[in-house]
Amino acid sequence: MALDVASKVAIITGAGSGINFSFAKLLLENKCNVILADLTLRPEAADLVSSYSDGSATPRAIYMRVDVTDWKQLEEMFRMAEHEFGHADIICPGAGVFEPVSTAKNEVPFSNFWIPPATGSSADSPQMSRYASIDINLSHPIRCTQLAISHFIRHKIPGSIVLISSMAAQSSYIGCPLYVAAKHGISGFVRSLAGLERPPNPKVPPIRVSAVAPGIVKTPIWLESDKIQWLHSEKDKWVAPEEVADVMLGLIQKDDYKGGSVVEVGRNKVRKVEMLNDPGPQGDGLTVSAGVKGVEEVWKRLSEPSWGQYT
Repeated sequence: MALDVASKVAIITGAGSGINFSFAKLLLENKCNVILADLTLRPEAADLVSSYSDGSATPRAIYMRVDVTDWKQLEEMFRMAEHEFGHADIICPGAGVFEPVSTAKNEVPFSNFWIPPATGSSADSPQMSRYASIDINLSHPIRCTQLAISHFIRHKIPGSIVLISSMAAQSSYIGCPLYVAAKHGISGFVRSLAGLERPPNPKVPPIRVSAVAPGIVKTPIWLESDKIQWLHSEKDKWVAPEEVADVMLGLIQKDDYKGGSVVEVGRNKVRKVEMLNDPGPQGDGLTVSAGVKGVEEVWKRLSEPSWGQYT
């Protein structure tokens, strides 16, 4: 069910920067209208919206401030699409956060397994009874996918949903267990929805749900995180966000990969990740050669007698 994006409408969360910004830009260049949903826009994203904001021209770009942990705001994205364009055809719940081991260089707190709720600079609290990073990285894509399926059924149109997994979904790493758990969840979730592309009931339109699993992408999520120290400047290579965006476009417009596919994106390398007996990520853009630094930081934290204690 390849879907030509020209004249279609896409909703992208996290479109203010990184992979999702590159995807929004690529869709607009291919004449697809885009709603960029994010808390803020970086200057390049703001310029993109400005350059496609002429209400009389197509395609159009619209910015909508959205907190993806608020399900009511996710619903409002679809209402916006209906009000401005009639409906949406492509959904990318791409907003995500990392799990830095240290927050010493950051001015805002993070959701981090190794900084438990009510300790240190954690963004989580016992009163919340939840982890913010799981809300963003896993719960928001799941809820957004539910809303998208309902939207496509109500409007009786085929649709495409592209999620963002990670090479972390093929491995385990003690430095960022919440992030790894969320990305494993995304890959399993996408594979579970493969059958939506071939619905047995004619009242249900075909819906393709697929995902990219990028390696080390040169975006703020790495460049502005303490995780940058996990990379070896000579051994590890960057994946360009444009490379990932191009694969995401292919998941919509081509039949190379069917619904339920999880596609790894390394540097100049693309391959389908098999559910069973997959060899795992390897090659340029898919290595973290200095990851031992993150492991050392974890053990340093755990050596503190008060780790995890609450009052």
